[in-house]
Amino acid sequence: MWTEWRRHFEFTATRPLPGTEAPELPADQWAALSRSLAIFQAGEGGEGRIAKDIDTFEQPWIDEDYRAALKLFVREEGRHARILTNALGELGGKTLNENWTERLFLYGRRAMGIELKLTVLTAAEVVGITFYGELMKALPECGLKSALGQLCEDETEHLAFHTAYFRAATQTQLRKRAFSVAWRTIASAALSVVLLDHLATLRAFRIPPDAVAARSWALIREVERNVLYPSSSPSAAEPRAKPNRFRSALAA
Repeated sequence: MWTEWRRHFEFTATRPLPGTEAPELPADQWAALSRSLAIFQAGEGGEGRIAKDIDTFEQPWIDEDYRAALKLFVREEGRHARILTNALGELGGKTLNENWTERLFLYGRRAMGIELKLTVLTAAEVVGITFYGELMKALPECGLKSALGQLCEDETEHLAFHTAYFRAATQTQLRKRAFSVAWRTIASAALSVVLLDHLATLRAFRIPPDAVAARSWALIREVERNVLYPSSSPSAAEPRAKPNRFRSALAA
């Protein structure tokens, strides 16, 4: 299973960076978009520690291919940070040295074991998919819209990758219950924090926050179903079955 994921990330690592040409926007949208992309940029490249920790993490459901795939995933997040840095340059914005939400996610990950760190990362994929997707729909055709589309597709694959891990790791009822509690708690907290931090952008682009919350919760529930009840999902037998099993919730 993990060999396929390693090959997937090896392939996506060969892609050139997409263009990020910015569209003409009203001043309020321009400023709000710059701030939001700067916040996401700060959070995309902070996963280096888990790439080191995974070398000493031993579980029967992971192997060297998983370790390699996780490290390549971290590199892909760094690629996302570079894309967003380029986008900020097009918008005339600046990267942030720090932001309270990014610090919160970072401190949370550092205080946790690997599996809880992976849960936080999975929650970040959910909010990233939703937020990038909503911005894509609000933007006119441009390089930035296409770049956000690539980020959204990557995050959707990341979500499937992490879900495959948790499905393999929750084979007992005790572990299933522990995952369910941790997942709903962390995912709902992540969603609340991101909605608060990006409220100005949602308002500037006239994106209803309740619609963002609804789409995020659809993905949160879909992750839980695919982890806890894989036999109920036609595509759950394969870790990367196509179409991606999260795309229906994303398109809702």
